Amino acid sequence: MTLRLNERQDRLLRELAASQNISKQEAAARAIVETAERHLHQERLAELSEQTRTRYADLLRRLGE
Repeated sequence: MTLRLNERQDRLLRELAASQNISKQEAAARAIVETAERHLHQERLAELSEQTRTRYADLLRRLGE
């Protein structure tokens, strides 16, 4: 796979890799995993929150009164 970065992105990746004392490839791989896990976790939390609000809507409304 080839990853094409603009100058700013390459500089940031280089700085990230240097700060962790790892290669740019490893820094990119870690960033992808971290971002994907965080995003998927947030999506799952939003789904569960919606399900819970729907399931307990009447109870929540009564508690608010």
